Amino acid sequence: MRVALVSPYSYTYPGGVGRHVEALAEGLIGRGDDVRLFAPYDPDDRLARVMHRGVRPEPRPAPSYFVSLGRTVGIPANGAVSNLSFTPHAVSTLGHAVRDGGFDVVHVHEPNAPVVSWVAAEAARVPLVGTFHTYATNGGVQRFVSTMLGARRVYQKLHARIAVSEAARWTAERWYGGNYVVVPNGVDLAAAPSGPKPPADSEHVRLLFVGRAEERKGLPILLRAFEALRGAGIDARLTVAGATPEEVEPYLLEREGVEIRGRVTDGEKSRLLHQADVVCAPSLGGESFGMVLTEAFAAGTPVVCSDIAGYRDVVREGLDGVLVPAGDPAALGEALHALAIDPARRARMARCARERAERFAWPRVAAEIAQVYERAIERAAETAPSRLSHVALRAGLRPADGLPRNPPRRIPSIEPELPGATRRRAFRVARRVGIAAGAAAGVGLAALALQRIGIDSIVHSLLAATPVWVLVAFALMCASMLARAESWHAILRAALPGARVRRRHAARGVMIGVLMSATLPARLGEPSRALIVARRLGRARERLPVVLGTLVSQTLLNLVALAILGTVMFATVGLFRGHEGALALVAAAPFAAAGLVIAAPVVLRRIAPRRFGKIHQVTAKVRRAMVDARRGLEVFRHPRLGSWAAIMQLLAWGVQWLACYTLLVALGLDHRAGIGAAAAVLFAVNVTAVIPATPSNIGVFQAACVAVLSAYGVGHTDAFAYGIILQAVEVATAFALGMPSLVGEGMSWRDLRLRALHASPVELRVPDRSDRRRAKAGA
Repeated sequence: MRVALVSPYSYTYPGGVGRHVEALAEGLIGRGDDVRLFAPYDPDDRLARVMHRGVRPEPRPAPSYFVSLGRTVGIPANGAVSNLSFTPHAVSTLGHAVRDGGFDVVHVHEPNAPVVSWVAAEAARVPLVGTFHTYATNGGVQRFVSTMLGARRVYQKLHARIAVSEAARWTAERWYGGNYVVVPNGVDLAAAPSGPKPPADSEHVRLLFVGRAEERKGLPILLRAFEALRGAGIDARLTVAGATPEEVEPYLLEREGVEIRGRVTDGEKSRLLHQADVVCAPSLGGESFGMVLTEAFAAGTPVVCSDIAGYRDVVREGLDGVLVPAGDPAALGEALHALAIDPARRARMARCARERAERFAWPRVAAEIAQVYERAIERAAETAPSRLSHVALRAGLRPADGLPRNPPRRIPSIEPELPGATRRRAFRVARRVGIAAGAAAGVGLAALALQRIGIDSIVHSLLAATPVWVLVAFALMCASMLARAESWHAILRAALPGARVRRRHAARGVMIGVLMSATLPARLGEPSRALIVARRLGRARERLPVVLGTLVSQTLLNLVALAILGTVMFATVGLFRGHEGALALVAAAPFAAAGLVIAAPVVLRRIAPRRFGKIHQVTAKVRRAMVDARRGLEVFRHPRLGSWAAIMQLLAWGVQWLACYTLLVALGLDHRAGIGAAAAVLFAVNVTAVIPATPSNIGVFQAACVAVLSAYGVGHTDAFAYGIILQAVEVATAFALGMPSLVGEGMSWRDLRLRALHASPVELRVPDRSDRRRAKAGA
């Protein structure tokens, strides 16, 4: 049989589909078929790196049956990058080859992917087979592809349709309709290591991750689970293959126990799979099939992977692998811990894995696909059409397979419904709605102010500002940041007496934290600056809770400063007359917060006894957090460091207060709004920024300035202009100090954002090492 295999993806940027098609070609050739593989090919040059965002193609020599379709461009899709060709050369070469190549069957992979697959489907004059590799739940994208781009019409031309898994069949039937047979991806058992695996023990476990450093692949989740596993006393080693150190670095907090191998050859990958005790595949979704799982099975290695649709077709729970909830580092860590302490179980699962791999052996898979080819040829012969029917078939207006119509329809989800998923989904929706509502309110307030006040008036007020005083305010803001850094340095020295805390690290942390707070609609500034310092103090994961606890000390000092500002505000404007009780509450807030932090660990220890399991777990977690926070208050037990930290933190607020007043002078508003108005503005913008809905709290910031300054007799136009200038000075300060600090730390904004998002520690509910030893002794 003469077969044309068509892949839309680059041969030198291999992914799951590309490797599947190449292995299928080898399998069919081994059966005696005449095969040609058509796919794009990117040479290793500068243009290829430019077209793929700096990623180099792999140096893969083309086999004799390969026909190049030219270059590709990398396009983000489904949480990954699709390397597709759109060149006239590809269209011309493939069209002529498919029409005039004398093939018995044309097998198109991903018929919905532009442009190569479409050309093959349109040009074919022989039986046409299509394989669907994708699992996707994004309705908007799939509807656009199926209707606007005509993929559904292309599918009508297929004489047989294959899905590589139930997940891929669900996607195809949901969005494109039709009838599909499931034929899984194959694995080369002959190339897999067949010797005995290295001996395993209960105190040491070798983990392996194979894949790209993409969030969709779940590498950040695995790294957090791995750190928790080592924290639970397991001597674990993690090898990351398929990603470079530069790609993995943004997700790492510390490198101990982690080996990054970068890009590896197929032979090296097989060896790593054989040497590993467990292969980890913590993908978050979007996987139609687990090729790395079948490769692990072929090497005799069990897997721990996410319980997602594409993986459940491969893994038999408890026999050759363990399924855990996707995106749950604690569940992943606990599953790895259970396997790490039970080498006998790992050995049983390894034997089952080798047996399971037989189902996916390429000779068997190639034979199943050849049977599909034969059915396609039979169907094409049975449906010899009239001229009118021929036109309908060529146009894709009727199905070429002759089977009953099966239009796209709603199908129940095949993803597992996890306990509490509805509650978590409702919380996520409520959070997004709240953030969107806050952002809309801020933008709406700004737009309303612009409409009522008038843009011309605001621009005139901005231009009337004295540049020298604006520069003075900018300098004062910078000085305020330095004072805050000095205060935090004293707090860190008290909390970490055995560590060498450098001033420049504390200063960089403060400045980077301000930059992150100014550019993101969430309070990532605090964890960002804690990460910067913790990574400089040895074992980052051990230091991070204490460093985070030191932020409590600064927060309490900030509350004291806000109480002072609030007192000045209440005393200088009549807006709050008759509400003197609010003054007492504001003044008492710092002391109440300090009392809560000090007393909470003692109180929580006495409540929620162990017989109330869930309540005890929650209170224990809160208590540990409070203990870490209380360690951050250690500075107040050292008179010298405590007084210095308080003086510098309050000085920072005082300098910032002076900067706010300087901007009033710059706009000529100091005769109406004096030092009390500056205190009121500083108080208001900090209170409204507790939970920022937009980056830098844009909109709400200006509204707070207008509301406060109006009470001091300042017109709305001047007050709005003041809010714009004040925020501009704060953002300029954040960038002027934060960007050089990021460069000094050798990090990018994206790197720090990823680390901050994945910085929270994971706690495993597992027995500690002493409990395990007692259990062994008892046994």
